[in-house]
Amino acid sequence: MRDPYEVLGLAKSASAAEIKSTYRRLAKKFHPDQSKEAKAKDKFAEINSAYEILGDEKKRAAFDRGEIDAEGKPRATGFEGFEGFGGARRARAGAGGDAQHFSFDFGDAGGRAGFDPDILAELFGGRGATRPRGPVKGEDVAVSAMVPLAMAVSGGSARVALPSGKTLDVAIPAGVEEGQQIRLRGQGQPGSGKALAGDALITIRYAPHPLFKVEGRDLRLELPITLYEAVLGAKVRAPTLAGDIEIAVPAGASSGRTLRLRGKGLPPTASSPQGDLMATLRIVLPAHVDAELSGMMRRWKDEHPYDPRAALG
Repeated sequence: MRDPYEVLGLAKSASAAEIKSTYRRLAKKFHPDQSKEAKAKDKFAEINSAYEILGDEKKRAAFDRGEIDAEGKPRATGFEGFEGFGGARRARAGAGGDAQHFSFDFGDAGGRAGFDPDILAELFGGRGATRPRGPVKGEDVAVSAMVPLAMAVSGGSARVALPSGKTLDVAIPAGVEEGQQIRLRGQGQPGSGKALAGDALITIRYAPHPLFKVEGRDLRLELPITLYEAVLGAKVRAPTLAGDIEIAVPAGASSGRTLRLRGKGLPPTASSPQGDLMATLRIVLPAHVDAELSGMMRRWKDEHPYDPRAALG
């Protein structure tokens, strides 16, 4: 067995954190189940034996003092050094002067065979990574499905692409919520051995709509109106997810006023009521302002001045 510092490529002044980090890196590199390096199995065993010494504060100190060798065994430089190390016991000579007998129980040093189960579990999944592993269910995969708002209301089918490259048609239930997950059994990563495949978790996202902005179960719409509709009031057509409807614009309506259309938003869910449509009025002038409109506005300015920003102070 080589010097454990040499095996891990570390100086004797290396910190405990450096030793642990180096062990993790080398154990992952030379693990027999993953490494293609020549003699990876032997190298892996040597790395673990080195870490058995240097990863244990007491054993490292004993090695640095020359009390144990690179295999963790007491050095035969003096029997007194055996007393108390690793459970070593000495039967003292009796009155007849019989030769002393020694028995050793290296306990943890031999029992673990140099492996750190916690680190190996973290690196390779499961305690005792050198043991044969049984079938393991495949991992779940997570993807998003963008669905149009109309489909969120009435339901339908959306095509999604999985990380494997496979495409699936996913049934979208009517009234599906933003962020809701749909689980497709057995459509995830394959399992090992005869274990089941993982699942595909499809998270629903609403695709952007050209007219409506989603706010919970409510929809918000900017509704353009003419100057004369704002002044005189009018019946105007407004879009909804279920088709156009006619709404009343009150006379003297200002741009920015919001009209609430009850029940014209997204459908109810188990946790939320039916949404509303919030139509915000926007006064739009004609593309070309003619002389007549300009003259009328000048007369209005002179005869009926007002300050819409007075409330701003």
